[in-house]
Amino acid sequence: MGARIIALKITLGAGLLLLAQSHVFAQQPVPLPRLPEAVSGITPPTARVTGLPGNMRITERSCRSLPLEETRRRIVNAAAQEWAYFGFGIDKQPAGLAIERTAPAQNRARRPGMSTTEAVRLADSIAGYWAATPDSDWILQRQNQAWSTDGAGVRWRDAWSAAFISWVMCESGLGTPQQFKRAIAHHTYIDQAILASERKDDAAAFLAYTPGEAAIAPGDLLCRGSRPAYQSIAERRAQLGVGARTHCDIVVKVDEEAGQIMAIGGNVRGSVRMKVFPAVRDDNQYLRPLYDNGRIHFAHLQLKSPAIEADALDQSPSLQKIACSSPTPNALPAWVAAPSLPAELC
Repeated sequence: MGARIIALKITLGAGLLLLAQSHVFAQQPVPLPRLPEAVSGITPPTARVTGLPGNMRITERSCRSLPLEETRRRIVNAAAQEWAYFGFGIDKQPAGLAIERTAPAQNRARRPGMSTTEAVRLADSIAGYWAATPDSDWILQRQNQAWSTDGAGVRWRDAWSAAFISWVMCESGLGTPQQFKRAIAHHTYIDQAILASERKDDAAAFLAYTPGEAAIAPGDLLCRGSRPAYQSIAERRAQLGVGARTHCDIVVKVDEEAGQIMAIGGNVRGSVRMKVFPAVRDDNQYLRPLYDNGRIHFAHLQLKSPAIEADALDQSPSLQKIACSSPTPNALPAWVAAPSLPAELC
């Protein structure tokens, strides 16, 4: 009898573990190589740097300048390609958890470790993101020192989420700081969007809204604060120009029926990952995300470009590549993966 109870507990424990993991993937996906530039139209971040960890340097900082009408789709495609290259990580938060305040630190997802092999594979990609931010040589030099001292598998010393956003915008056609202030910290371009909203700045590519105030579309940005944990744009407006720990993710898909908004960000648990935000529509408002790992989004940065289809992620070259794979080496959930395509279209 005791043995049966132990076996039952083991079975239940394994079942709960599988259930807990099922919101991510049924099986571990594999990273997808970047598509050729002739197919994607995107120059990989690795083309901006040369050398190995410990002796890496930035060789290219220029950005594309394209009509604003082209940037929204390019933003989605660039973010999707990097997400695929980093291995399709997904953080899907349960829709029933309606947290609108800062969650205790012990309740937040912890950043998993990365193998030395994977860290080396991704080193020049992250360095390439830094190359898109002004005056970032010192950051790469400091990382080179860390690599030389602790090995090529050491974690990046400086948070690179804003560098990732800056690279995406640089590669997507927002080539001038008047359009988008690329920076090593998110608050720089958040402040730009807030000021542009108040001053009717025609040059700035993004305008700042309170989430729910304007329609959220693929290519937009959703931003939250941690220190301070801003609750509104007004709270940030009172501290314009002051350093703050903030984070923004790129919206890639909006599922109104399911009440979900999907966004991709850099340095999310040490990787480029997708977040799936539960979303609601308040009275006389647009769909808005409920929270990001326990913190509310205080700002929606809307790109001043015509909206594209809500499922733009599914139409991206990287997701289309998965749809054309048979059998697919990945295990993307049905709610994010593009449907299988007819063979003649692949």
